[in-house]
Amino acid sequence: MMKKLFLLACMATAAFTSSAQDFVITRYGVKGGDSTKLNTKAIQAVIDRAAKKGGTVVIPKGTFLSGALFFKPKTKLRLEQGAVLKGSDNIANYPLIPSRMEGRSQNYYAALVNAYKVPGFSITGPGTINGNGAKFWSYFWFYRDSMKRVGKEATNLEVHRPRLVFIWGSNNVTIKNVKLHNSGFWTTHLYQSNNVLIEGCDIRSPYKPVPAPSTDGIDIDVCKNVTVRNCYISVNDDGVCIKGGKGPTAHTLPENGIVENVLVEGCTFGESHAALTFGSESIHARNVVMRNCKINSSTPLFRFKMRPDTYQHFEHITVENITGKAGVIFEIAPWKQFFDLGGSTEKPFGMVNDITIRNIKIECDQVAQIQGNPNDKVSGITFTNIDATAKKPGIKNVYEDVKLQNVVINGQTYTLK
Repeated sequence: MMKKLFLLACMATAAFTSSAQDFVITRYGVKGGDSTKLNTKAIQAVIDRAAKKGGTVVIPKGTFLSGALFFKPKTKLRLEQGAVLKGSDNIANYPLIPSRMEGRSQNYYAALVNAYKVPGFSITGPGTINGNGAKFWSYFWFYRDSMKRVGKEATNLEVHRPRLVFIWGSNNVTIKNVKLHNSGFWTTHLYQSNNVLIEGCDIRSPYKPVPAPSTDGIDIDVCKNVTVRNCYISVNDDGVCIKGGKGPTAHTLPENGIVENVLVEGCTFGESHAALTFGSESIHARNVVMRNCKINSSTPLFRFKMRPDTYQHFEHITVENITGKAGVIFEIAPWKQFFDLGGSTEKPFGMVNDITIRNIKIECDQVAQIQGNPNDKVSGITFTNIDATAKKPGIKNVYEDVKLQNVVINGQTYTLK
């Protein structure tokens, strides 16, 4: 499996090639020096020009304000040193179009950077794409709190916010050495895109003074052969999140599907809701490896969100060679946020099998909490060579097929009771 993932990573790297021509936006009518001037139409015109010949749209040093941009076949994006592509904080500058959000195909607002059916698309740095999300974040919390005061629950989609990057149906994609900051909603969303390399990126959104809600670092949604390497990720939601669909019939719908062959390596994770998360919109994930990473967080290293309204299957997952600090190393727990059977009489359950956690040296609140929904089927979980300093020394577990090999907690060898 390791060899296969390495070959896939090489394929993704090979897909990154230089384009025929550079289209520096300031040479084609885009004015620099005024970060308050909306440049959407002018930048889009440069993209359209580049698409005719094939080329790279280049953002030079300076700050350029824009709404949604739509990249086309034969185009790429490069941000030079000191370049900032800054997102408008007015949702009117992001059109409502057919899209994919929260595990469902539906109309939603375009991202700042959009690539639909753009094979070989790339975003490269060292510049910055800044979502300028503070206005969206503040209104989200205001709206949620106002709903609470009248006894109602607010969903993520009720406050309209743009993602930073949305790539759909595009194979052989590279996102490299770029800063992805302050998204209004999810930061990087990959959907139905295979052979993807995300490398050397700095992906972050704040926890304070205003928390940036639902700003997942990287969402991998119905994709195969994805490598995330040598990135820094700190966001106010999941770091790397495996998606693919939700709901009692999600596994039967053609727009949903498996996430397969994912490698996360050499990354550093700051605060997030978890460094690696499966769910809350995921139906099937297989062959996922996270290795040689560091974490400094108060939340899980990795977790499975088990939805009682969705059939789920997570298999052949390996997490190894991790150091740092986390809330728990591994968590399996029910996830009932926005539970909705939609009138179905189905009784969904989840399956988890062949999970390997090894070579972990970490400070944590607890090593593991392993308890899904009552009908979930969990087997083949193995902990090997764990050295943990934990506030709670035990492992919470309700399943029989969980094995411990050389698990040391607070200096003492631990065995399941």
